[in-house]
Amino acid sequence: MPAGSEGGDAAATQIVMAFDDNRLASTLFGQYGQNLALLERRLGVAVDSRGNQVTVEGTREGCEQARRVLEGLYDQLKRGQDVAQGDVEGAIRLALAQGSLFDFDPAGARSGFEEINLRKRPVRARTPGQDAYLRALKRQPLVFGIGPAGTGKTWLAVAYAVALFERKEVDRIILSRPAVEAGERLGFLPGDMREKVDPYLRPIYDALFDMMDARIVERALQSGEIEIAPLAFMRGRTLSNAVVILDEAQNTSSMQMKMFLTRLGENSRMIVTGDPSQIDLPSGQTSGLSEATRLLAGVEGIAQVTFTAEDVVRHDLVARIVEAYDRQALASLRKREAGE
Repeated sequence: MPAGSEGGDAAATQIVMAFDDNRLASTLFGQYGQNLALLERRLGVAVDSRGNQVTVEGTREGCEQARRVLEGLYDQLKRGQDVAQGDVEGAIRLALAQGSLFDFDPAGARSGFEEINLRKRPVRARTPGQDAYLRALKRQPLVFGIGPAGTGKTWLAVAYAVALFERKEVDRIILSRPAVEAGERLGFLPGDMREKVDPYLRPIYDALFDMMDARIVERALQSGEIEIAPLAFMRGRTLSNAVVILDEAQNTSSMQMKMFLTRLGENSRMIVTGDPSQIDLPSGQTSGLSEATRLLAGVEGIAQVTFTAEDVVRHDLVARIVEAYDRQALASLRKREAGE
């Protein structure tokens, strides 16, 4: 563990931390100190590094949060795990979610956000919203993940599915998505079924190859252990011993959503993700996702997790873009309501 000392009063505090492994300390600080710079921006502290030593100055609360972030990430590095910028952001959000210094109880606090252990690498939640999502996935057979792009709802759903598959808790992973964006019927697209739906499922493919070795993915696709199934082809099936993911669910009709949800079989998990702000259905048609989340709210065994711009884990600018569009949507809604 790193050594540390502190001084000053409650308003202005200085914490000095020394890390015993110079190589790990350098990785912890980031290239050109970028991880420490992120700490400064997010926690409002001043951070200076010399060799394997870090000095943190600021409010007592900010310094204590910085200490928890650095100690947690250093422990992660000592376990042989990488630390990316997203991990730093996640650790900062965890420290902020744990409350202030005066509310924080190290004995009773959770050690970190939820984690999924995969053969290739561990996957951790990086925001309180993602943490709630992973906890819901582990506890409920049907989970709706709703929110804007960049919040990790599809990526984490695939990670959870892969974890169950690797532990042999399920026999199959089934991936589905409505194909409405292109304005074409699948039958008119060239190639076999996988080639027809590839353009629609590319984000899920990307997630799969992030989580599993490419050869294992290809072999599982060929054997049918990982199945790519257009939503229209789910009718009449009972999906047992499987994890079933429906992505872009905001583009389902009411009947499609009902059909999909009633495919759930024994020992199966179902994950439905979507962004109600990006509906591509014809004007006037009700989104199956919006209807389902309204009708099934509070039903036992079903969890609904809503992500916000605070859960965006891409570039910081993406969160601000989402917030700007959300403000515009809210203003338009209020304007319509005022005109009625």
